[in-house]
Amino acid sequence: MHTHDVDEELVAAAAEVARTRCRGDNHTMAAAARATDGRIVTGVNAYHFTGGPCAELVVVGTAAAQGAYDLRTIVAVGDRDRGVVPPCGRCRQALLDYFPALEVVVPTPGGGLRAVPVIDLLPHTYVWADHQPDMPSQAGGVSGARGSGTA
Repeated sequence: MHTHDVDEELVAAAAEVARTRCRGDNHTMAAAARATDGRIVTGVNAYHFTGGPCAELVVVGTAAAQGAYDLRTIVAVGDRDRGVVPPCGRCRQALLDYFPALEVVVPTPGGGLRAVPVIDLLPHTYVWADHQPDMPSQAGGVSGARGSGTA
């Protein structure tokens, strides 16, 4: 697994949103993403028993609404001081499909943090763009999703 420097400002932004905006059972996770232009976009999950969106997917939509269509790094933080939480499987797949070059901040077994390419979180993954007729491949095959970062 490739490891890169952790964007501490991004982690702090997600932690602040988790601390100040996550209240009750409806909003338990916050996420923050850094766009390639440097701005930080934040959001919280919208829990619902039917499968409401995770905080990472809310951030993807919020970023698009703000004109940030290319994200560089993302992190999710749990409320009640749970710290950084890795994305669920659905989010990993969606993040890979939208941003193949995205870095994801995840916890390490020793209690630290590391930033890893999203493809490293889904080895041997299905890449949607690779299976669409008349679409150029975003991932370059199973060996690694390294695309333009745009969907």
